[in-house]
Amino acid sequence: MSVGARIVLILLLVSVIAGVVSGAQIYYRLAYVWAVLIIVSWLWSWQVLRGVKLTRKARATRAEVGHIFEERIEVDNPGRLPRLWLAITDRSTLPDSSGSRLFPLVEPRRGRTYLSRTRLLKRGVYPLGPTALEAGDPFGLFPVEQIYPASESLLVYPLLVDIQAFPNPAGILPGGEALRRRTPQVTPNAAGVREYAPGDPLNRIHWVSTARRDRLMTKEFELDPQAEVWIFLDASEAGQASLPFSWPKKTKDDLWKHKFEFSLPPSTEEYSVSVAASVARYYLRLGRSVGFISTGQSLTMLPADRGGRQLGKILESLALLRAEGILPIWGLVDIQAQHLARGSTIVLITHSVEREVVMAIDFLARRGLRPVVVLIDPASFHGPAGTDELAESIRYMRTPLRVVRKGDDLSKVLSVGG
Repeated sequence: MSVGARIVLILLLVSVIAGVVSGAQIYYRLAYVWAVLIIVSWLWSWQVLRGVKLTRKARATRAEVGHIFEERIEVDNPGRLPRLWLAITDRSTLPDSSGSRLFPLVEPRRGRTYLSRTRLLKRGVYPLGPTALEAGDPFGLFPVEQIYPASESLLVYPLLVDIQAFPNPAGILPGGEALRRRTPQVTPNAAGVREYAPGDPLNRIHWVSTARRDRLMTKEFELDPQAEVWIFLDASEAGQASLPFSWPKKTKDDLWKHKFEFSLPPSTEEYSVSVAASVARYYLRLGRSVGFISTGQSLTMLPADRGGRQLGKILESLALLRAEGILPIWGLVDIQAQHLARGSTIVLITHSVEREVVMAIDFLARRGLRPVVVLIDPASFHGPAGTDELAESIRYMRTPLRVVRKGDDLSKVLSVGG
């Protein structure tokens, strides 16, 4: 019950008591007015949302930071009575969501539609809801609310930059030799055929063998000798650094500007995630098989694979990643590197300034792996110093290196080198 309804109820009681005490008819008439007002308002509110429908339709449920998320929200009044006002409140956790609206009048058998546009400024997953539909009587005595739970979620990918050139060490194995190991991937090395199993893609059916044997036969493939690429992302909480940052209101409200240059928040975590996403896309575009390993909230390990589907898996993992891990990068290397095939390229992305990073690189090289290092300088984010000394030691080992600092153009730094 609203404050207005309580006031009217008090006035009703006061009028009744005054009429009984004084016997004046005016108080009884006032009591009738208050009673009729309460009853009519309650009946109006009881039926005002009956039959009203609310739907939310998103063009896409995956997008990159810096892009504009568009969502169409529709409210329909199929009844015979008008709705004097309808308020739509978007209660999703999407930052700066613009899905809330107020409609002063919705006519019978009519609807209202509007487009919600939101600038995506933070990676993560955001449920598109819940959504509250509010209405009430003309006097606002009995407001009512109907909650529509979220039916979809929006996944916001990290920033991706174009890399023109990045260290691409060759594998140890010579080209043209098969590894004699079955794989679900499509490679240039066909190994034979087998019977079709439920779930096998139709484009892998070998029709000649199918016609000859009178049953569906599927092609099998062997691994290509080209070395795999593994991205190790340091998501340990120790040594992370960031600076206070907030987006200008003009940037968030300028939703019709197509050419928008998104700048990363000044944080080693955000820079590391963006570098990992960009490097993964670079290698996948070259046709390399890419895997991903990191320890944030938990251990994340994606087996090496090719294609856009693998990129989607990596981007999804990076969108949800938070630098809350306790395992340092050299510990992650020590545990996981022993399971990787010789000749694989290992991309280490770390913000650490500890000397153990050099030991981890040496460990990888002695195991026949090809390390490539990307150092995120925490000192440029007002964090611990020591990146320059660490970089000198890595260059002395003749290991490919990139150094990223706050405010750097990631596309240029990763392509040219640090």
